[in-house]
Amino acid sequence: MMTQQQTGIRRQTELDAWFAASPEKRPMLVIAGPCVLESADTNRRIAHALAEACADLGLPLAFKASFDKANRSSAHSNRGPGLEEGLEELARIGEEIDAPTCTDIHRPEQAALAADHVTMLQVPAFLCRQTDLLVAAAESGAAVNVKKGQFMAPSEMGNVVEKLKCAGGEQLMLTERGTFFGYHRLVNDFVGLGDLIDMARDHACATCFDVTHSTQKPGEQGTASGGRPDRASLLCGAAASTGVDALFIECHPHPSEGHSDAATMLPLDSIPMLLRKAIKIRKAASG
Repeated sequence: MMTQQQTGIRRQTELDAWFAASPEKRPMLVIAGPCVLESADTNRRIAHALAEACADLGLPLAFKASFDKANRSSAHSNRGPGLEEGLEELARIGEEIDAPTCTDIHRPEQAALAADHVTMLQVPAFLCRQTDLLVAAAESGAAVNVKKGQFMAPSEMGNVVEKLKCAGGEQLMLTERGTFFGYHRLVNDFVGLGDLIDMARDHACATCFDVTHSTQKPGEQGTASGGRPDRASLLCGAAASTGVDALFIECHPHPSEGHSDAATMLPLDSIPMLLRKAIKIRKAASG
């Protein structure tokens, strides 16, 4: 039976302060990590490298990895270590790097348990309209990041926010991750991103841009998705200019060996340069 950690699990104070700040005073939050938890050595290598990069640049970090990837393309795809082992690993990583942590949930009954081990719960894009899941996430007391469905308009996410707030959600974030454009293609509508940012601020929500999933080519490889990670820097810079509050980035020491989203993950050693560029563009755009 999983035991709850007594200290250092949720790292809530740092995230509380970030959400409480006005949008113009928030430093850009970096939500980053491998797509799914891998070996302890790989998880820690990624977490420590990200923590060091963000500390050097003065950016807050939320380490993100999934304990279970339930929406894989193939029945034979690696899904991760599972609920108990995965949440314990995320709690250890959060303690070790002294930073907030984030993970996906797929079922309502996972929300409360996950919230005892991580700081932020993430609702996957395909599940963003599932009322019971949204309500459970909001009722957990954790911060909640909902990815906008690839099939939804920015304005429709207002209904998602209403569900979360009716269930008591307070620290809320909406993430843009691309919109379906026919088969095997996502596009980013930056007019729509501006609309999402405006709507989110009207509802006192933060916004995030998913750098790596936006380069995805869903299902292109038959049993896995393809991608264009070579365009991640371009999209990251464009998003930084819009004033989004956070960037979501999946990375790995050896992306081609990643257990999930290998076609879109960025090399771990490329992240500091990517973030430096984003900071410069964000500052220039804000005047």
